[in-house]
Amino acid sequence: MKTVTIEGQLRTEFGKKATRQLRSQELVPGVIYGGAQEINFSASAKAFKPLVYTPEFQVAEVKVDGKAYRCILKDLQFDKVSDVLAHVDLLELVGDKKVVATLPIKFVGVSIGVKEGGKLITKMKALKVKALPADLKEHIEVDITSLELNGNIRVEDVKLDRIEVLNSPRIPIASVVLTRLLKQEEATATPAAAAAPAKAAAAAPAAAPAKGAAAAPAKAAAPAAKAKK
Repeated sequence: MKTVTIEGQLRTEFGKKATRQLRSQELVPGVIYGGAQEINFSASAKAFKPLVYTPEFQVAEVKVDGKAYRCILKDLQFDKVSDVLAHVDLLELVGDKKVVATLPIKFVGVSIGVKEGGKLITKMKALKVKALPADLKEHIEVDITSLELNGNIRVEDVKLDRIEVLNSPRIPIASVVLTRLLKQEEATATPAAAAAPAKAAAAAPAAAPAKGAAAAPAKAAAPAAKAKK
């Protein structure tokens, strides 16, 4: 699992004035909680970028006052006007203490439905899980190989060792749907298939009178022959 190192400084002053001063120096206030004590610190906005602006799940190693804290990102605050990073909340990873984290989903394989012309629709990009720090991983692999046309993979289909998934089990994660081309092909094929039996049924009665019509003149020829005799 990737680790981002952040060099920080302990905060000794608090309040709006102190926070404005930090931000004027392009520093971002943050807090680390979940461990033995709460750590209030600040670090450069640039140091937070690899942790904040990425879809990947990463661990932050925050070095403050000669100590290092292994953490995961829990919450972010952005300025309502400028949209710059305003505050960071981090959760310290303690060996025997389970944590709640959001892990991205990585889809693997090519589904049967896609091979048949369907389109893969991904409905979730991450799962909320609960696990010990040692069991956390960069992503959760979801195999879609057996996913058929009009089929779904749901949260309950994801089986993980030592990791509890907290999302509702019936929520779809991914599905394969009919494309517009497949729908048009099915719509064209259905009337054609229905027309074939109807055409055959219509042809059968038409053939019977034709046979009778050929027999009638033959029967009528008998009196003519008798009259000649």
